[in-house]
Amino acid sequence: MPFTPTDYLPYDFANRRHIGPSPKEMAQMFKVLGVSDLEALIADTVPAGIRQDEDLAFGKPMSEREMLFHLREVASKNKVLTSLIGMGYHGTVTPPAIQRNIFENPAWYTAYTPYQPEISQGRLEALLNYQTMVSDLTGLDIANASLLDEATACAEAMTMAQRVAGSKAKAFFVDENCHPQNIAVMKTRAEPLGIELIVGAPDTLDPGRVFGAIFQYPGTLGHLRDLSADMAALHEAGAIGIVAADIMALCLLKEPGAMGADIAVGSTQRFGIPLGYGGPHAAYMATKDAYKRSMPGRIVGVSIDSHGNRAYRLSLQTREQHIRREKATSNVCTAQALLAVMAGFYAVFHGPDGLRAIAQRIHRKTVRLARGLEAAGFKVEPATFFDTLTVDVGLLQEGVLRAAVKEGVNLRRVGETRVGITLDEATRPATIEAVWRAFGLLRKDEDFAPDYRLPEALLRETAYLQHDIFHMNRAETEMMRYMRRLADRDLALDRAMIPLGSCTMKLNSAAEMMPVSWPEFAGLHPFAPADQAQGYTQMIDDLSDKLCQVTGYDAFSMQPNSGAQGEYAGLLTIAAWQKARGQGQRNVCLIPVNAHGTNPASAQMVGWKVVPVKCDEKGSIDLVDFRAKAEKHAEALAACMITYPSTHGVFEETVRGVCAITHEHGGQVYIDGANMNAMVGLSRPGDLGGDVSHLNLHKTFCIPHGGGGPGMGPIGVKEHLIPHLPAHPLEQGGAGPVSAAPYGSPSLLPISWGYILMMGGPGLTQATRVAILNANYIAKRLEGAYTVLYTGPTGRVAHECILDIRPFEKSAGVTVEDVAKRLIDCGFHAPTMSWPVAGTLMVEPTESETKAELDRFCDAMLAIREEIRAVEEGRADRDNNPLKHAPHTMEDLVRDWDRPYSREQGCFPPGAFRVDKYWPPVNRVDNVWGDRNLVCTCPPMSAYAEAAE
Repeated sequence: MPFTPTDYLPYDFANRRHIGPSPKEMAQMFKVLGVSDLEALIADTVPAGIRQDEDLAFGKPMSEREMLFHLREVASKNKVLTSLIGMGYHGTVTPPAIQRNIFENPAWYTAYTPYQPEISQGRLEALLNYQTMVSDLTGLDIANASLLDEATACAEAMTMAQRVAGSKAKAFFVDENCHPQNIAVMKTRAEPLGIELIVGAPDTLDPGRVFGAIFQYPGTLGHLRDLSADMAALHEAGAIGIVAADIMALCLLKEPGAMGADIAVGSTQRFGIPLGYGGPHAAYMATKDAYKRSMPGRIVGVSIDSHGNRAYRLSLQTREQHIRREKATSNVCTAQALLAVMAGFYAVFHGPDGLRAIAQRIHRKTVRLARGLEAAGFKVEPATFFDTLTVDVGLLQEGVLRAAVKEGVNLRRVGETRVGITLDEATRPATIEAVWRAFGLLRKDEDFAPDYRLPEALLRETAYLQHDIFHMNRAETEMMRYMRRLADRDLALDRAMIPLGSCTMKLNSAAEMMPVSWPEFAGLHPFAPADQAQGYTQMIDDLSDKLCQVTGYDAFSMQPNSGAQGEYAGLLTIAAWQKARGQGQRNVCLIPVNAHGTNPASAQMVGWKVVPVKCDEKGSIDLVDFRAKAEKHAEALAACMITYPSTHGVFEETVRGVCAITHEHGGQVYIDGANMNAMVGLSRPGDLGGDVSHLNLHKTFCIPHGGGGPGMGPIGVKEHLIPHLPAHPLEQGGAGPVSAAPYGSPSLLPISWGYILMMGGPGLTQATRVAILNANYIAKRLEGAYTVLYTGPTGRVAHECILDIRPFEKSAGVTVEDVAKRLIDCGFHAPTMSWPVAGTLMVEPTESETKAELDRFCDAMLAIREEIRAVEEGRADRDNNPLKHAPHTMEDLVRDWDRPYSREQGCFPPGAFRVDKYWPPVNRVDNVWGDRNLVCTCPPMSAYAEAAE
């Protein structure tokens, strides 16, 4: 028989790897929806008036192999020198066991924020280890589960100090020895809030003038100061004392708590987190117990489950700022969870003895370097130090810096006559000798015996990391198994669909993730010379161009390293533009109640007044109310913030009208990009009337969520706003910086860039169309069993739908939490619960889920509806049924069974796998008990033994 060639394309990444449903499966879904094809569904769903005119075109899509080859070529343009620049960024050694088992493991990086604690016990324990590490090393009572970067943590500490201080002063003191990027970000945060920033030498501090003060420890040029007297003076004046401390230095030096500090902040980057040209890294914050309810960020705490077993959870969640909306004091709604987990494991891996030894080695190397320079006649400061030296070289500065680069080393330019040098864990004897050669010296490392120059008054006297977890057997077999045990407790995207509305938990492909670990991307210091980062420049420029094509904007800033920070940066950009045109009095922001939850929090942070706008019965913006409020505040209107499609899961046809009304009354339009996964290739916010938007690269463009961070929230703007984009943290111009590093967390950008290169324009558009298909398929299959709260004029939803669970509480005593926990028994992460509407579930399947997985979810939801019906009809007890006891653990399966339903019904409902079933490690967690008995550090190991018994 003649040969018949196939037209199958095995390397078509978009349609064979990223998009879940096959063409055959899509045809079956079309029949359920009653449409002929995908374009018919899109025409039925997306208003014609918002569709973009031109298709996306980025050239021929690349295969995985082609993309990786291309990225290797680009990465090779980065020159990875040994950076001894310091400034809070350090060379480090990531233990390979942590890199492979955590950083490169989808069980860890594809997980979501642990709002559902029963399926998050592994990463919650890992984060509790991190919090314990931070609390111990800082000597303070309680730590949070990480912040975005050190500079952001400094700014958050400043505003926290204002909230809790007894002093009513309006000024805040900043030690001039703080890292420059920390000072710059604090200035950005202070200005719109009316905080006067006083930057000066510590000896000039007047405690009576300020509500708080922050000091860098050690200082950016290496100086060490006992801050005990400063803290006492601040307390006497009712002010708050903050220390931005190097966490590695705290392994040897007196801790902030021992000096009387109220808050400590810093970065854990040097605990095994690659430099990554600036991020992502986990910043820390710790404080006294008295201030725990005012601390921003998430806090992991210990509670119990319904059987009294120990369980972890996020504590004090009423502090979550996106819940508080216009009452918010911060817009922090994410963290750097994956990086915090790595830093915590670094401490577990090395233990207190290992950390002390590493810190000691860093200091000894710095002393040897100093002695060599001093022997040659150079003036080295300070006299006592941890890891940083400043050398006065006079007119030789440029020559020394250039000579160092020829030796493969970057040093720091300090003023016009000095050079800064910061050593680290990765510094080798050859590095020290290379630095000496840059100064014209030919010495050998072994010429100098080990010595120490730590100030005796600042030597640490207290023990740290005494918990048993930091003293476990450190054989790699034991470490590997501990990491595996924790991962197995969790449900991440590698196990099942995570249908969280407004979270876009799509595929994070292996090919996209691989370049993040490459040294050419991971090894650059954020303040390395630009000619050493040409690969990064090429990638950032090309990615920005492509995002401009996707959105209809004219320029992008990659600096914001979370979605909420993107909102903040976008509003600061608008505020700067209004001020530049003589309209600085404009301070009103119109925000519909269906906008994203962090929007009002971000508006508060730029000093604006939030005016809520009503929605109509269909969930769309009430245009009459919007116009009335725009007219009322016409002289003060700065902006409006809308989410499109709305958080109600609907394409609103009035969006252009909203934008026109805002512009008519002198405002700018901020379109939140949280739901961009429903727009790419179909509609562009810049064409609808948007002036600025942020994009969640960790949603739409495939950066994984990491269990609660990292993320990226770059902002796109129209041409008139370009001069007001966030400035470089070390340079003047534009609006103030919002992140510590110029490009936020740039080592994540290869993920989004690789995704776009492999998908191409048609692939990205097809992904959007299939995301809408999958959401409508779920809505249709659940029709009759559940009410979809909001739909468009044709009865369609966008990329997500809201299921109304509220009627069941009256009919059967079943709450939205009962349904969410029952889904765990079925092997699913629950959809977004009680947001944006209390008592509902918001479902977003994304384009990456197959029809089989969608059907498994629908089967589970329909079975849950039948369990509710059994209660409604009196066939099941209102308080003793599978929903009320969910989730069921393996312990439930083997213990005495006294329930009116079978073990099989309880533990193996429809949707659950028989062979590969996910078993939650704990029963339903008691949230109230956890907040009433707050414990946010590791409990003693005896408690684990008791729980096991």
